[in-house]
Amino acid sequence: MAKVIEGLYYSESHEFVKVSGNVGYIGITDYAQHALGNIVYVDMPEVDDDIEVGEDFGAIESVKAASDLKAPVSGKVLEINEALEDEPGLLNKDAFENWIIKVEFSDTSELKDLMDAQGYEEFCSES
Repeated sequence: MAKVIEGLYYSESHEFVKVSGNVGYIGITDYAQHALGNIVYVDMPEVDDDIEVGEDFGAIESVKAASDLKAPVSGKVLEINEALEDEPGLLNKDAFENWIIKVEFSDTSELKDLMDAQGYEEFCSES
C-alpha cells in the first residue's frame, strides 16, 4: 500500500494539500507517483497565476504516461518548487516532501470537499 499521511487533504485525482494557515502546499500522492513510475518532467504554473478548483494547473510526465495536475483548491500561486525543474524524480523519492506548488487559498471551505487520510486510503483500495 502506498504511503498516506494523516492531517493532509486528498483529491480523487491523487493530489494532496498540506495546510499551513492560509497557505496550501499542493503535490501528488505516493499512490500517484507509484502509478506514474519514473517521473521525467513536471509542468508547473507561473508564480502569481490563479488556479481554480477542478481545473488543470500543470502536468507530470513519466516514462509510462503523462498526467494532468488538477487543482484540489482555488488560490493564487505563491511559489513553485523549482527543484523539480532540474530533478523531477524527487517526486518518486518522496512525493509528500516534494510539493509542486504553494498557494494562498481563495476559499478554505473547499477543503471540506477533499478526503482525509482514511477516506483516501479507502478510495485507493477501491481503485
